[in-house]
Amino acid sequence: MTGGTLRLHDQLDDIPAQAWDSLHDGSNPFIAHAFLAGLERHGCLRPAWGWTPRHASLWRGGELVAAAPAYLKSNSHGEFVFDQAWAAAHHRLGREYYPKWLVAVPYSPVTGPRLLAREPEDRAALAQAMRLRSARDGLSSLHVNFHPEYETAAFGEGWLRRDDVQYHWQNRGWPDFDAFLADLQPRKRKNIRQERARVARDGFAFRCVHGDEASEAELEAMYYFYCRTFADYGNHPALSLAFFQHLARAMPRQLVLVLAQRHGEIAAGALCLRGGDTLYGRYWGAVEASPGLHFEACYYQGIDYCLREGLKVFEPGAQGEHKVARGFLPVLTRSHHHVAEAAFGAALADWCDQERRAVAAHREVVLRHHPYRELPADPPPAS
Repeated sequence: MTGGTLRLHDQLDDIPAQAWDSLHDGSNPFIAHAFLAGLERHGCLRPAWGWTPRHASLWRGGELVAAAPAYLKSNSHGEFVFDQAWAAAHHRLGREYYPKWLVAVPYSPVTGPRLLAREPEDRAALAQAMRLRSARDGLSSLHVNFHPEYETAAFGEGWLRRDDVQYHWQNRGWPDFDAFLADLQPRKRKNIRQERARVARDGFAFRCVHGDEASEAELEAMYYFYCRTFADYGNHPALSLAFFQHLARAMPRQLVLVLAQRHGEIAAGALCLRGGDTLYGRYWGAVEASPGLHFEACYYQGIDYCLREGLKVFEPGAQGEHKVARGFLPVLTRSHHHVAEAAFGAALADWCDQERRAVAAHREVVLRHHPYRELPADPPPAS
């Protein structure tokens, strides 16, 4: 394992954008300096909400060789890898679980690089340096959420692995939406056609615009839809209008808005981000209720976009087995965790093993009930 000097940063702008972005291939928009720094600049991360930036970087001879987007967390909100039971267990034994140290993209359950480095040994060196620093600072735990499979080798002994399932659409090279439908089982195909026809009969028309094509009014409408959806569920919207506007400026071709118009007005919308070969669905909202509108805006329009643009994968967000009937298949996601208290770590190791087996069994059951006429010879792998 190579050495290096670990540095911690309370804002991402302490690390030059060019140096940060040189550590990844640019295919995942959520790890871009512009995305992560934009969250900080535009009021989306606050200690009062449980997010305090504490990014890690590894330097050797004055060169940045590895880095990780990291945060001190005073709660477990906005992570999508649920560990509240771990916190409760610490509390019952009179130990503090928070603050913990989290490597993740805030509010984004999207698999992507977390230990940024050009060389595998530098990823491992960064993980080791962060683990030692976490212990030195007396933190209860260190977590790396939604990392890709190739980063697993960076974690050594004493790390706990957790798996979960998301539902992703895989492009098999269909020329258009009708060709995709033709590969579905007849009942599934009929249901989707009926859903789409109902939305069209209700007078909704759709268009996709990129960030550099979106007007201020369209960005404001999308932000209103986002806030309305959060309010409907009794949650606080963490993202700001300024952040939406920042994405349109800083990542103009990676921001994709699906806008639904009715009677000349924007009535619903979905916000997506585009990566190298993947479309990521993030947020949606509407001012009118209509059967099938959510499925059209959040799923079918995204599939249409991927087919037009030649993208390979559509990740519409976490959870939701209802996506399977619409062509999305289960893939594994993963995270690694280091718990400082040895006794806790030993107890949790068995629990994590059981959870992984249950998740794998669930995925196999879902795959057996897939919606296609034939499952691909190579069903979607763990992402």
